Amino acid sequence: MILQNKNAIIYGGGGGIGGGVARTFAREGARVFLVGRTLDKLQAVAADIEAAGGLADVAVVDVLDEQAINEHARAVAAKAGSVDVSMNLITHGDDHAGGYVQGVPLVDIPVEDFFRPITKAVKANYITAQAAARLMTNQKSGVILTLTNAGSQGGMPLMGSTGVAASAIELFALYLASEVGEYGVRVCGLRIAAVPELWSPEIRTHVFDWPPKEQDNTTGAGAGQGGMDAVGLVRLLADRTMLRRPTTLAQVADTAAFLASDLAGGITATFANVTGGMVQD
Repeated sequence: MILQNKNAIIYGGGGGIGGGVARTFAREGARVFLVGRTLDKLQAVAADIEAAGGLADVAVVDVLDEQAINEHARAVAAKAGSVDVSMNLITHGDDHAGGYVQGVPLVDIPVEDFFRPITKAVKANYITAQAAARLMTNQKSGVILTLTNAGSQGGMPLMGSTGVAASAIELFALYLASEVGEYGVRVCGLRIAAVPELWSPEIRTHVFDWPPKEQDNTTGAGAGQGGMDAVGLVRLLADRTMLRRPTTLAQVADTAAFLASDLAGGITATFANVTGGMVQD
């Protein structure tokens, strides 16, 4: 187990990616501390981990509350003896009551909707990474991880401010890595594209009807607002990758576990491209 005896804080641990990463970290031997806004979701992930023989703690904490995040991180260190991994997997709020920012031309997005994902993403990553870095630089070890998306590479239409937020996070991670590296702390991330199994019911309704219908088309029965059914959209996304298949949650989680482990001890200031080749570094 590559994370044996590691203590990992996972922000957004009750979400799709957060839950998948948490289960994988626990499977690899880590004790996971799940942080999020919804207790039921956190407890469900923790129950899965404990049923499989792992260790999981849960805490309802707002990642935008600097004081609360620092207090929680210090409490974890006091309870477990160290914070070895900190990973931010929260959502960035690129949706709103009137529809989704993604899929809307930039000229039509209200200013407040454009800036909301950027502000939330950068602030949340700054607060959680700073809390972890303070502890890790003192203990002279640790890994700070985050997650961005293929939009950070630019040139992708109708991404709203999602790609801008991702670019900001990646640049921040590089600056942080340059400052904490001398203390034995690594800063890395994963850059992903579409992971169909993680699409929320809201996104599925916005783009297409779910679950996939038997037919394989882009305009037939079952098409949602986007005019494309699930099978057609997954095929379209797959065709945009070099591997000709979408990335899976297991692949994302396994890559995160590798970066968090000592096997990746020589890697920092790096974002793993887990897009199946949809974008090139």
